[in-house]
Amino acid sequence: MPFLRTRVRICFSVLGLAVAAGFAPAQDDFSARFDEIKKGATDAELYRFLYELPKGGDLHNHLGGENLPETWYRVATNAKLVHDAFFTRTKLLGCADSTEPLLYDITINQATYDALSPDRKAEYEPLTGLSPAEKAKWLSNLWLDTPAKGREEFFQNIWPRISAMEKNPYLMAEMLVENMKLFGAEHVRYIETQAFVFGISGNAFTHPDNSPLSLDDALNIFRDRLKQPDAVATGVTVRFQSCVLRFTPWAIQGVEDAYKFMDQNRDLFVGINMAGREDNEKGYPSQFQDVYRRMRSQYPGIQISIHAGESDEPNFHVRDTLYLGATRIGHGVNLYTDPQTMLIMRACNFLVEINLISNKLLEYTPDLDQHPFPNYLRFGIPVCLNTDDRGMFGSDLTDEYFTAVKHYNLTWDELTGMGRNSLTHSFVQPVEKGRLLATYDAALSRFTSDWDISQWRAGLDRLNPPITPYAKREFHVE
Repeated sequence: MPFLRTRVRICFSVLGLAVAAGFAPAQDDFSARFDEIKKGATDAELYRFLYELPKGGDLHNHLGGENLPETWYRVATNAKLVHDAFFTRTKLLGCADSTEPLLYDITINQATYDALSPDRKAEYEPLTGLSPAEKAKWLSNLWLDTPAKGREEFFQNIWPRISAMEKNPYLMAEMLVENMKLFGAEHVRYIETQAFVFGISGNAFTHPDNSPLSLDDALNIFRDRLKQPDAVATGVTVRFQSCVLRFTPWAIQGVEDAYKFMDQNRDLFVGINMAGREDNEKGYPSQFQDVYRRMRSQYPGIQISIHAGESDEPNFHVRDTLYLGATRIGHGVNLYTDPQTMLIMRACNFLVEINLISNKLLEYTPDLDQHPFPNYLRFGIPVCLNTDDRGMFGSDLTDEYFTAVKHYNLTWDELTGMGRNSLTHSFVQPVEKGRLLATYDAALSRFTSDWDISQWRAGLDRLNPPITPYAKREFHVE
């Protein structure tokens, strides 16, 4: 494998610099204080502490999957805001002309509803007219609210339920700002969110009558919403990755379209991604070698982060994904089964975007004590923590940090090193990256100066952060 041997020879020369850059010590004098808090705090106190911790960025999350069910409902039922109305499937009547999956709570817009036959319309109710029991069921069906729900529910049922709402750019722009508010409250200052800009038959966004909406018009709706005072007040910088569904027949064309689109919108779009179940054999990474090679010859400076290694079985998908040009790997759960690629990632300072709660709930690592994350971290591979699909998991970035501290006994330098990694390895423009890193260091300095080891419990008692559904269920934190 000449590629691997060449990369190892080149990259080992910068190993020391890479590791140092990934985990530069921050506020060394606070390490002992953190150890004392970690040992003495109750779970509730540790949760409060980590909620207040400056966290840098979230590099791996999906525009549709980040949204809480309650926020979906509140925004989607505001017809004035979203310029549309929505209906949801409350009955399965076995209609002969049914085209949607046989699922309750598939949500469609007004134009789609109007085109249904009378028998089909009888299956649906206006989202604004649901009974309390119907609304509770609709909300429940948009997230993994019980341990019994897992991978199949997530991939096969939840995403189809929201697909029509995802096509409305006004709704999605509003949901993005709602998430910015949540991220900002827990001291996250940067997010890169993955958006499927291109759908099955062209552009992903539509007018209320379901006719295609130009991508320029759709993106301007997002730009305008991000300029509004409440969005600016969050203090959160947002950038997008153009994401391609890897196992579809149009995936190779999708990569070409994503490159062209990103090149034309570099103010907001900073990278290319590919997502989709890796247990679908049609999405294997090596088939994309030619298209990425061709795109690199046409478009300079476009950065790549791709889902890889989110799989139960050993394979070489992470290695093959690096060969496509990726410098960040999403998930990388099975990377540990490929020692040679682990050496390359350590030596070349490639980042793994870790998603602990996602990996647990989707059953890639049901037992988090067996998760390879701490080995990547302490082997010297740059890592950071991310939410993936916080709305569908009922979690937030604080939950990821809490999970990591409780399961893997993280040190202060490891904790803050991951926050710095999330900004250092971000794809945001260099000037903005410098500002974000300076802001992160300043926030850490202020944070550490506020904690007197003899008074840390009194400081925590003053904090009252919101507790996520996941934290209530899994951590028993109230």
